[in-house]
Amino acid sequence: MSLVIRRTPSGTFVPEDKPVGSPASGEVRIRHTAMGVNFIDAYFRQGLYPLPPPHIPGVEAVGIVEAIGPDVGGFVEGDRVAYAGYPVGAWTECRVAPASRLFRVPDWLSDRDAAAVLLKGLTAHMLLFATYKVNASSLILVHSAAGGLGQILTRWAKALGATVAGTVSSAEKAALVEAQGADLVMIGRNADWPSMLQHTFGRLADVAYDGIGADTLLRTMQCVRAFGTVASIGQAGGPITPFSIDEIGPRRSLCLARPSVMAYAADAKLYSLGIDALLDAMRNGWRANIGAVFPLAEAAAALAALEHGQTTGSVLLTPHNRSDRDVA
Repeated sequence: MSLVIRRTPSGTFVPEDKPVGSPASGEVRIRHTAMGVNFIDAYFRQGLYPLPPPHIPGVEAVGIVEAIGPDVGGFVEGDRVAYAGYPVGAWTECRVAPASRLFRVPDWLSDRDAAAVLLKGLTAHMLLFATYKVNASSLILVHSAAGGLGQILTRWAKALGATVAGTVSSAEKAALVEAQGADLVMIGRNADWPSMLQHTFGRLADVAYDGIGADTLLRTMQCVRAFGTVASIGQAGGPITPFSIDEIGPRRSLCLARPSVMAYAADAKLYSLGIDALLDAMRNGWRANIGAVFPLAEAAAALAALEHGQTTGSVLLTPHNRSDRDVA
């Protein structure tokens, strides 16, 4: 039997015990050691994105190979492996998953560090290299810069030589983002971001990443130069306020992107490319900031902390009953 977290028809997450099957052809059975918590899990809870049966959320995890099905090469029992993206269902002690989605976790990388960066690292790779190719001449704007994705974006962009401006909700969170190397941190959703960018850098951003949604996307468009890019990557603050296409151009002449990391990870070539680049970046010395660790049975509380802005960095689940709730 395996403890799993299941979404009920009412939209709540409840722990249950379910049997784990044997791996079929092309599959392995994994016993998880750490699982990530992401805003997409909130979207599953809200019903914004469909959650296929058996209605178990979770899109990234690290674990140990327990059993190997027929026609699987390259793995042996006891291997430490990780995955991100489809198929959904990582919030469980043990699961069967396609071997094609797995990669070995290097000896120098801990289970928790790996679980803290997989999906967010792939998202950062998608945004920095595919959505808009960031380089040393780029000025980027990162909303919610103290979050797990925000910190990874900031550190990776700085490694590329870019100039980074971030927004946060408090002075405490600003200090965290400054420690990641941000060149400007703006506090408060009501701050005059365009004026602060102009005052500090003498220009607007080349690209901005908005995962807040609500009315923030419209305000973000004011922060980007003509022919720059605005990437809408979520709506943690609520549904995006409808707007006219004229808000994008011709006056502003903006490119608006709505990239999906799940689609990115579903492409085998992009998935491999992103994972390799992420591991290279981490091998060169940086790690994710883990803000809180919850037992799997308390996944609903972990997600609530993330949704309510009570966390910084990445939020993890473990199959153990121990929690390290450095919730700030």
